[in-house]
Amino acid sequence: MTTALLRYQTDLLLRSQRWLAPLLLYAVFLAVGVRTGEPVLGALGFAAAALLPVTAWLVRICLGQEPAAARNVVAAAAGRQRAHVAALLAALACAAPLGVVAVLGVTVVSDLRGVGFAWAVASGLIATTACVLTGAAVGALTGRPLLRSRGWSLAALVLGSLLALVTSGSPAKYAVTSLITGARDATVTLPWAAFPGALLLAAVAVAVSVRATAWRE
Repeated sequence: MTTALLRYQTDLLLRSQRWLAPLLLYAVFLAVGVRTGEPVLGALGFAAAALLPVTAWLVRICLGQEPAAARNVVAAAAGRQRAHVAALLAALACAAPLGVVAVLGVTVVSDLRGVGFAWAVASGLIATTACVLTGAAVGALTGRPLLRSRGWSLAALVLGSLLALVTSGSPAKYAVTSLITGARDATVTLPWAAFPGALLLAAVAVAVSVRATAWRE
């Protein structure tokens, strides 16, 4: 049932073409912020950071893409909370491959001096994973059912994404800062500590969002 729900939510997202706007936004971020031949770690840090609000946006789209009638039918058949989790996973299933492609592409066009290709990719993937999970947390807390108003939801998403990238203690900030510092000092330090922090943050945010479906819908 879970696989069927995930397939259903992913198909809804792809057919609606609502994924196109976040994808174009990310492409613009990379086109403006990444230059051929610049230090690879700094470029990877920028690419990871840019994926955080994009992931949050994808999560917000997936949580609100079903018409109310269809949502009620799915909830009756599979359970409201399971359907909610499937929507969250569908967004992650779209954001994660985008991050992998970005890491590989940025690594190929950037300056690898002093950094091995494998180390650069590993650093980029860890930072990207941390940013994707943190973005998922932001999207889960600023989307349905916690915030139903489109205006307030969008404003909270933008503010939450900004805070996640600049607040001390944020897993995303730690991962991105590690890469930028590595680019400046010509050293490679894999930001492993960012992963468990981001995973915990995402798990708590998803739990809160899922629990809210019991009393908000």
